[in-house]
Amino acid sequence: MQKFTTLTGVAAPLRIMNVDTDMIIPKQYLKTIKRTGLGKGLFAEMRFDEKGGENPEFVLNKPAYRKAEILVAGDNFGCGSSREHAPWALLDFGIRCVISTSFADIFYNNCFKNGILPITVPQAELDKLFEDADRGANATLTVDLEAQEIRGPDGGTIKFDIDPFRKQCLLNGLDDIGLTMEKADAIAGFEDKTAQTRPWL
Repeated sequence: MQKFTTLTGVAAPLRIMNVDTDMIIPKQYLKTIKRTGLGKGLFAEMRFDEKGGENPEFVLNKPAYRKAEILVAGDNFGCGSSREHAPWALLDFGIRCVISTSFADIFYNNCFKNGILPITVPQAELDKLFEDADRGANATLTVDLEAQEIRGPDGGTIKFDIDPFRKQCLLNGLDDIGLTMEKADAIAGFEDKTAQTRPWL
């Protein structure tokens, strides 16, 4: 998993509350178990019309936000079904950080397992970030995970809280498999001992 340390990028404003996982990645894209290639389906029902043409009004289709790496979103982001394809699609599109006032629990947990940093801030601070994001190509934010702060284009700073264990996992690029592999020597030692003391297993 890619490490998350400091991210400086364009922030796209998604002023929609209760964005569920079906909105993030519609069900027709769930036929694969690959983590790549899903960016094309991200917000597909809002990004494209019935003929597959781009909706010019959708934020990620606007020239200033096509390469956004940060998403500033409304309350209760990632609600709905527990599909892990949702963070896969965000990551494949290039989104590494989502900022909102609240997240659905399963989506929130899945973000950390896939190298995406979900940040929760109070509504007043989210409103300020929306104002920053409205600047288009000038809507550059810096998210510093080590310092636990978001720095705006005018030099303002917003602090955020994060679970220390999840923070260290992101900083070191450790998903569940990575965490297990850190114990590889202990696992190998246990297996060797078991083979000697219980060879019938």
